[in-house]
Amino acid sequence: MHQPAKIVLASNNAKKVAELLAHLPPHFNLVTQAELGIPSPAETGTTFVENAIIKARHAAQISGLAAIADDSGLEVDALRGQPGIYSSRFAGELATDSDNNERLLTAMTDIEDDARTANFYCVIVMLRHALDPTPIIASGRWPGIILRAPRGQHGFGYDPLFFDPVLGRCAAELSPQEKYQVSHRGQALRALAKVLA
Repeated sequence: MHQPAKIVLASNNAKKVAELLAHLPPHFNLVTQAELGIPSPAETGTTFVENAIIKARHAAQISGLAAIADDSGLEVDALRGQPGIYSSRFAGELATDSDNNERLLTAMTDIEDDARTANFYCVIVMLRHALDPTPIIASGRWPGIILRAPRGQHGFGYDPLFFDPVLGRCAAELSPQEKYQVSHRGQALRALAKVLA
């Protein structure tokens, strides 16, 4: 597929941008929306797909460029899929990662160890232009278990509480490269790159 001259990465989350920039194909000519002075839109969708499209379309409309956007979050089975699309603001609009982790632990205080299953979910969308009627959509899912206390020094968001039973470590104990190999975002990025190869 012919690549556009430049693609805007539609996120103002610095840690997420760093992860995306590190792993999107090197032939992509990427510019972040922060570099272009584009503010984040209101995420009014009810699904990860809808919110990713809203973000990509907003950046494409303002920049006139193709756009890539990610929407991702944590879905906890015992909380009926919460925090889901509200993962980054689970404890409020201005919540920090620590605030969100604390709220999650409080919500799960009485949940038994064998019922603490969860999934990280990620959708990445690419629009060739703002009116693109057929967005390219790639997704990934990472199953795990919610710990009772944070562990590890890496990552961001809910990584300190998300334990991968296959690896025997939590997300925040993985190096960036180890995380990319198994994570929801890594899966989605590899799927997108395959489509665009």
